[in-house]
Amino acid sequence: MQKILAVCAIAGAALLASGAAQARVDVGIGIGIPGVVVAAPPPPVYYEPAPVYVAPRPVVVAPGYYDDWQGRAWREQQWREQRWREHEWRERHRKWHRGHDDDDD
Repeated sequence: MQKILAVCAIAGAALLASGAAQARVDVGIGIGIPGVVVAAPPPPVYYEPAPVYVAPRPVVVAPGYYDDWQGRAWREQQWREQRWREHEWRERHRKWHRGHDDDDD
């Protein structure tokens, strides 16, 4: 029995010594479920943008057609009368100065 114990002791020592002397790379692939979440994550930080103030569009009224035919007729009559008065005045003035407008003598 001592022989078996001695062989087991030597085998155990060999196993412990050989494990420390090996250099290796371990690649592990883990497939699992996400862990349990105790608290909900905080809501995302969102700042409301500053309000934008826009001036209202100016009110533009298209000019309408206004036919003032009576006023236009009255102005035309006044214009004709004024021209006629000027014409009459010139005729009278010409007759009065006939022959006397030559002051170079």
